[in-house]
Amino acid sequence: MSGGTVALRPLSLVEEGDEVLVGDPETGTFVAIPAVGGVVIAALRDGASVEEAARRAEEFAGEPVDVPSFVETLRELGFLDEGERAPVATAPVQGRRWLRGVPAWVARPLFGRVAWTVYALAAVFDLAVLVLVPSLRPAPAQDAFVLDDVGLSAVLLYAFQLGLVAVHECWHWLAARSLDIPARFGLDRRMAFLVFETDLSQLWSVPRRQRYGPLLAGLAIDAVMLAVLLAGQLVVTSPLLAAWAFVLLFQIAWQCMVFLRTDLYAVLATRLGCKDLWRVKSLMLRRAFGRLSAEQEAELAAADPNDVRAGRWFRWVWLGGLLVVAVWLAYFVLPVVTGLLAWTAGEVAAGPGAWGFWWAIGCAAVALGPWLVAGALAVKERTAR
Repeated sequence: MSGGTVALRPLSLVEEGDEVLVGDPETGTFVAIPAVGGVVIAALRDGASVEEAARRAEEFAGEPVDVPSFVETLRELGFLDEGERAPVATAPVQGRRWLRGVPAWVARPLFGRVAWTVYALAAVFDLAVLVLVPSLRPAPAQDAFVLDDVGLSAVLLYAFQLGLVAVHECWHWLAARSLDIPARFGLDRRMAFLVFETDLSQLWSVPRRQRYGPLLAGLAIDAVMLAVLLAGQLVVTSPLLAAWAFVLLFQIAWQCMVFLRTDLYAVLATRLGCKDLWRVKSLMLRRAFGRLSAEQEAELAAADPNDVRAGRWFRWVWLGGLLVVAVWLAYFVLPVVTGLLAWTAGEVAAGPGAWGFWWAIGCAAVALGPWLVAGALAVKERTAR
């Protein structure tokens, strides 16, 4: 603080009902504050002194406002310009820098009205084909193994998945770039699953209605790719196309599980105006089972009302989701893993002197490696706690 003025970082201010969402896009830190706080920040950002900011705040609120104390809060949040700050990590493994690269004007046509019409039509086509043509519905035990060599089929399936996930996540990034917002990629887990994710934290710096496009972009491109594959299967029978379609349906079904913080969970939380639904859900579950500490009780009491309202029912959605995950695993994953392990056991029985032994070990390691990485991340998180 110099000469009565305060140097702020380049903060964003977005009106959210009776509150203002203030944040530092470069670090990815955002908090909701009363509207009068937005008045103070706007004044300070314009170069007003603390005294002048206090006068404007008093005019807005109709009563005196303790601006010096508020400035200290901004300091604690890291919102004062006191040197470069690194982005806040949102995943165990994550890029350090925000990725820009593609200009906004290049990405914008991919997410205009015409583009979203195409995405919607592709989704309708996918649904219609899967309902009307039963033979094109996924059969994991068959679709996963496109070659006689089960191990090579499993490795190819994983390569397919990586390629489709890369397109899915890049579409999130491109949608963010269409708003001139950067993003970054990371690696995290959901329960026992390893996931690749795009950090879209900077979406909090734009109005709520503009956040839906980037959040839905991954599913949008998935729908288009699936439509192409299903259309191809309507023309020609191809095990390769069926394998790709199986992986895509696996991916789309995953995103529908809102209780795993998927893309649709983010859409739901945005639509409900939630700030931290996931945390509030956890606290409310702990309270329901009598495991809430006094500190956590105070945290829950101070939670955003929107989070509390949604948490009352979302906590049970999350709990019921454990059963859904079990069904999903049984349908999509178990047939593939069972087939791979049976083949691996047969090859390994020949002993280390045979080429098949090492080939089977290698294929199984590649295919099952993500589960091991997810387990390692879980151990790391528990150790950190």
